Amino acid sequence: MGQICITTADLAQLMPMHLLLSPDGAIRQCGATVAKLFPGRDLAGQLFFDCFTVRRPCNVGAVDDILANQGVKLHLVVQNGRNTTLKAVAVSVDGGDGVLLDMSFGISVVDAIRDYDLTISDFAATDLAVEMLYLLEAKSAAMAESRKLNTRLQGAKVAAEEQAFTDTLTGLKNRRAMEHVLTRFVEAGETFGLMQVDLDYFKRVNDTLGHAAGDRVLQQVAKVLLDETRKEDLVARIGGDEFVLIFHRMTNIDKLNEIAARIIQRLEEPIDYGGNPCLISASIGTAVSDGYQRATADKILMNADLALYASKNKGRACFTVFSEDMSAKNIEVDPGGGFVSG
Repeated sequence: MGQICITTADLAQLMPMHLLLSPDGAIRQCGATVAKLFPGRDLAGQLFFDCFTVRRPCNVGAVDDILANQGVKLHLVVQNGRNTTLKAVAVSVDGGDGVLLDMSFGISVVDAIRDYDLTISDFAATDLAVEMLYLLEAKSAAMAESRKLNTRLQGAKVAAEEQAFTDTLTGLKNRRAMEHVLTRFVEAGETFGLMQVDLDYFKRVNDTLGHAAGDRVLQQVAKVLLDETRKEDLVARIGGDEFVLIFHRMTNIDKLNEIAARIIQRLEEPIDYGGNPCLISASIGTAVSDGYQRATADKILMNADLALYASKNKGRACFTVFSEDMSAKNIEVDPGGGFVSG
């Protein structure tokens, strides 16, 4: 049978994981995939045994030892810091003047693909690893789509939850969010101050300038309330012109009164609507979580509400802190919509 000749280019295409060694063990040529195992390092001229360790068969330390094991599977370890394992089969070439090794990753192919960013083009077309690559790429694509879908679903869930807890007109939290936070604080034993804010003369704005003007006023009120609170506080619109502010871990009455005074002062500034000044004010009732033997969300809300009624009775545009001498019996609602002392 005649000698078969193959060009370097053909060899590289058929065996992208090959090494061609000189009799002294120097690397004469290597496939492109083998080169990827040594990024930034030119293997040409380097000694095979400086780049690879033959783990099995034992006692292989020279080219002659490799030739003595022609056709036997060699177990190699790549000396590149990753200790990638390879399988190889060697045959003599050039009439015994060289050695050709055809290598494969074997069962470590999955790790190799990840570690060296390999693609289908890095393997021989007949290599069974290619089939695995197709499966891996299909799995990766499916996982990527699954992650995208999960991200979209999570985003939609967050958006839906946020919408469920948000007042659409003002962007503040709504009653549901307020009740959720208040209950959580009470059950966790957190300290807090709570203000009930009710706008004075808001109905007059709606009656004289229309609901669009009222909406403009509510949006400006929301801005003021956010300006006067911290990020960790909660500002909620719980009714038409009713708001609740929860100050996390703030029960200092003097500090809360300072905030209430600033809110009232700022809300008394005219709010422009189409060249027309909208004049409102605010009445505020405050309660703190301190001093309760068994605090409940309803109890604290009711006490802040009683303090708010007291502010209305005092002539509006003022703030009142709940005290134990207040009760629903001596603060009652006037049928005409105002508040009167009993």
